[in-house]
Amino acid sequence: MKLHLTAIATVAALAVGIAFAQTAAAPAGLKLRAAVRQRILKKLNLTDAQKAQAKTINQQAKTAAEPLREQLQQNRQSLATAVKSNDAAQIQSLAAAQGALQGQILAIRATAQAKFYAILTPDQQATAAQMQQKVQQLLQGLKAL
Repeated sequence: MKLHLTAIATVAALAVGIAFAQTAAAPAGLKLRAAVRQRILKKLNLTDAQKAQAKTINQQAKTAAEPLREQLQQNRQSLATAVKSNDAAQIQSLAAAQGALQGQILAIRATAQAKFYAILTPDQQATAAQMQQKVQQLLQGLKAL
């Protein structure tokens, strides 16, 4: 059951990430993720109502995560300064803060994934699980390289 939920969460993460990855100057990795998400959404054959709900879910998650992403960026800059000045205490403090911020963003994404999963029909959920298995197999194949 836990594996099933993890699989669904990953597929939903791919879907939710569409909003995060669609920028004109996105790096190649983000463009690839966006393409994969688009393919997954197409294969799920979402209704217009589901697409609208998914868009709302994505926008809410993006809006909620934006201030945290800005804090992460500021924190990374402060961490770089602490590293250059060899301030071990500051490094530890900033690293802990960075982890907490990343955890908050993960919680936002997971909540969005759960909301997205909830709007899927049982058939769509099954399709999502199958696609997730394929993604996991592909990732394991890449790790073996």
